[in-house]
Amino acid sequence: MRLLPCADAGLLVELDDLAQVMGLHAALRADPPPGVTDLVPAARTLLLRLDPDKADIAEVERVVRRARPAHVTGEATELVEIPVVYDGEDLTDVASATGSTPQEIVAAHTGTEWTVAFGGFAPGFGYLTSATWTFDIPRRAESRTAVPAGSVALAGTFSGVYPRSSPGGWQLIGHTELTLWDTDRDPPALLRPGARVRFVEVR
Repeated sequence: MRLLPCADAGLLVELDDLAQVMGLHAALRADPPPGVTDLVPAARTLLLRLDPDKADIAEVERVVRRARPAHVTGEATELVEIPVVYDGEDLTDVASATGSTPQEIVAAHTGTEWTVAFGGFAPGFGYLTSATWTFDIPRRAESRTAVPAGSVALAGTFSGVYPRSSPGGWQLIGHTELTLWDTDRDPPALLRPGARVRFVEVR
């Protein structure tokens, strides 16, 4: 673990892997140090945003170093269900690459409970991970210039849903009509770090 000051009101915690990030994020979310206003996880870092009038950075560092990473079970967090039509352009290729049928990929994807590990890439995009998902899906050799909003996709060991039309190189397996990012909603992001996610097949 490496702790670095970030600008004038932040503390960046560097960790070895995503599992450590998720464990520390869960622990600090359950019992945040005084003066911490937000926790922003990423693949190998956790950013603590601080209220400079209330946070003692030395005390925050002490709490972080002594924190015991929580086991991320998701039992006490919200469950977001995402209805998906599994008609993605890459579904057949993903099945072929994994030695599966398209139906088996769909069954595995809907049968997995995912957790939003962190957000990034675009507002509302959540990187979803699961200890029970066994596939490692390579990105496309060439990215698309425009992936439609609502596209459900796979890359590496992650799943995700594109919140708006944007370039992207993930493998598309389906689409949803849900709005992932809405500035009129509080909070705007449907998928927030720590939330549980289930994909539900619809036709």
